[in-house]
Order: sequence, then C-alpha cells, then structure tokens
Amino acid sequence: MKNKVECPCCHWRGPVFHNRRKKRNEVCPQCGSRKRHRLYYLFLKYKILNPMMVKNRVIKVLHFAPERCLKRLFNCYLLVDYLSADLLSPEAMVKEDMTKLSFNDNTFDIVFASHVLEHIEEDQKAMREVYRVLKPGGIAILQVPIQDRDKTYEDSSIKDPKERFKAFGQTDHVRIYGRDYKDRLRKAGFKVRISRFADELDDAVIKQYVLSKESIYLCKKE
Repeated sequence: MKNKVECPCCHWRGPVFHNRRKKRNEVCPQCGSRKRHRLYYLFLKYKILNPMMVKNRVIKVLHFAPERCLKRLFNCYLLVDYLSADLLSPEAMVKEDMTKLSFNDNTFDIVFASHVLEHIEEDQKAMREVYRVLKPGGIAILQVPIQDRDKTYEDSSIKDPKERFKAFGQTDHVRIYGRDYKDRLRKAGFKVRISRFADELDDAVIKQYVLSKESIYLCKKE
C-alpha cells in the first residue's frame, strides 16, 4: 500500500498512523508522537529554534514532562543547553515540582510544557514559577487542552479519581481550561500571543503529517 502519512519527528512513513482510544490515525508507531506533538515539532523547529540559532549563542531550554520526539529535536542543536524536568517521569533528567522550582531567577531562554498544567492544583503558582525562571525576553510555550467554553472549570474539593474523571474527563486532571486560559497566563505576568501556526501550513502538509490545528500559546517575559 502506498505511504500516505509521514512523521516529521522521526521520518517514519506508512499508510496510516496507529489509533489511540477513539482517535484514529493518531500515534506514530516509531517515536510515539501524536498530532499535537508533530505540530509542536514543526513550530519549535521553524518558528523558535532555527531563528534563535542565527544569534550564534547558547540557548538554555527547560522541558517539562519530556516527550521523546521533542527531546530529540532540542538535542540535535549544538547551541541548545537542554534540561528536562518532571516530578514523576523517569524520562526526565531532574526531579522538579513546577510550583516550586529550584532554579535561579532569569535562567532559561525557553520553557516548554505540554499538557502539564491541567494536572497541577496550583496552576497559577506554577505559571509564576515559570515566569520567574525565564530570562527577560525569554519564551514559554505552555500548552493545555482547551474546551469551547468561556471560563475554566475547576473544583478543588474533588479529590476522588472517579469523580475527577466525571468532572474533568481524566482521573488525574484537576480542571477544564476554557478561552480564559490566556487571561490566567497574563495574570502570572506574561505577555501572551496566540499563534495559529497550523493555518500557515498547506492542507497537503496537514494531511501528510496528520497535525493538530490547535492554537499555540507564546508567553513572553519582558
């Protein structure tokens, strides 16, 4: 059968990506990337990392809950000083609590975290910590699942995993973010720009790589 899809992260090609739960054509069988990861990969490479390499200086990157496909991207740049962190993941280089980071102020040029904040009860505290450790002019990309609703829904009294599943759709989620997510980021001090990077890509590219079309939240420290 003719190859129809390709993973930009590892260059695997095949007729279709693997299914995941009810999501069809989702997971790369070689590197495990999903639709959102493949979008982030292209965005980071062409909109963030490649332009920053022109400055010919070391770029310090902090990557939370590291995905293998994105870790590989960061590590392919000689001028990237890469560090991955997580509270539980064995994939991470260091153990860190996002709400009380051990790093000094103004340490990192880039902080990246995908689908992390919806697991953290004190997400505002985590956002402020990311802001603190960013250098002035630094960029944080903090992606979360967002539903088509005006306000974020959260209830700190819900502790039971089964009840959290009913309320938030997953046993380890503590909220459902809405369109006010950008306001929560701004409250932490960030200047927020929402990128519709997927809209810049040809439909053929979207289909070939099977990409998410989600917005990307660029959070800058001025």
